[in-house]
Amino acid sequence: MSLKRVVVTGLGALTPLGNTYEETWQAMINGVSGAAPITNFDTTNFKTKFACEVKGYNPLDHFDRKEARKYDPCAQLGMVAADMAIINSGLDLEKVDLERIGVIWGSGIGGLKTFSDEMAEFASAGTGIPRFNPFFIPKMIADITAGHISIKYGFMGPNFTTVSACASSTNAMADAFNYIRLGKAEVFITGGSEAAVYEAGVGGFNAMHAISMRNDDPTKASRPFDKNRDGFVMGEGGVALIFEEYEHAIARGAKIYAEVIGTGLSGDAHHMTAPHPDGAGAAKAMKDAISDAGITLQDIDHINTHGTSTPVGDIAEPKAILRVFGDHAKDIYVNSTKSMTGHLLGAAGAIEGMAVIMALHDGIIPPTINFEEKDPNIDYDAIKFVFNKAVKADIEIALSNTFGFGGHNASIIFKKYRK
Repeated sequence: MSLKRVVVTGLGALTPLGNTYEETWQAMINGVSGAAPITNFDTTNFKTKFACEVKGYNPLDHFDRKEARKYDPCAQLGMVAADMAIINSGLDLEKVDLERIGVIWGSGIGGLKTFSDEMAEFASAGTGIPRFNPFFIPKMIADITAGHISIKYGFMGPNFTTVSACASSTNAMADAFNYIRLGKAEVFITGGSEAAVYEAGVGGFNAMHAISMRNDDPTKASRPFDKNRDGFVMGEGGVALIFEEYEHAIARGAKIYAEVIGTGLSGDAHHMTAPHPDGAGAAKAMKDAISDAGITLQDIDHINTHGTSTPVGDIAEPKAILRVFGDHAKDIYVNSTKSMTGHLLGAAGAIEGMAVIMALHDGIIPPTINFEEKDPNIDYDAIKFVFNKAVKADIEIALSNTFGFGGHNASIIFKKYRK
């Protein structure tokens, strides 16, 4: 059985850098930080008081008041992004087979605000009587965004959500890619959303010493691969991509942004939260993606790293890159767009996949901003890092990495579209 080609025909985004994918991309290539003081809640008693929030978003611009109450912010952001991507793709839903269109979404946490609010209300009542909102469970569960997208448009193809912490939306894209090339569907709405910049999210990550506390200068806080990094910056948002079978896209005259050519998944089998110190699992995911794509190591031109700005992770990933690519790492443009977007957790793979697609499409590599001082544990001479300023480069094949708590590693490879 021959595998079908898979292309990207639509993009939609609601992120800390912009309320469309175009705004987000322009901010990326201009090196803009999305970090700012948190507005979602009162941070007076919190160690970290900033994050990369979505700005200027009003749910009532997209949903009526009754609808908005039914959806957690995580679902709202995902649904808005999906709507944008569907419109951007030019899909005429009256002329396609809805049974052959599916939704595979990624979210690491799901409806954290809903869960926190309901439990706080229960505790504050002090009665011990379990009176909960009937929407509590359906608003909270991580899979519900995929369900809502399917319900809104009548998509009856495969429908589910992948949950693998920060790797969630890359896992979702990998599944969408595989279902299409195996002939299980023609189109998938894929990507991810996350909305965890609330008390439980910030407080929980503070307790782990995982997020930055650079409250005096939030825009400089996310600094992947810099010696003075002190943790990641939490982000939120929704990013959707339309994956489509090539012949189906050509038949309807779709605009094609890039081709998807391979994925690789692995487990660290090492630690609950820390990556393997030598990057063994990450290296396996990259190697498997390259093998799956049927290309050579030398074909990779660009890597958008997981690059979270954590002390341990930012040492392990360059080791993994060198482990896989050796001397060729000097020829690969390596960056981390998390320096600008913050870490969108389960939606990280989606926004970074979008960044890679646009880098291929426009021939520009966004920078890793805030780099100031070298870390003696990172070999900067062996890897072509893109620091502080975007680089123009006519690249052909690019890889995006996302690694999650639990040792979940996922890599996906995109190729510049050629007919």
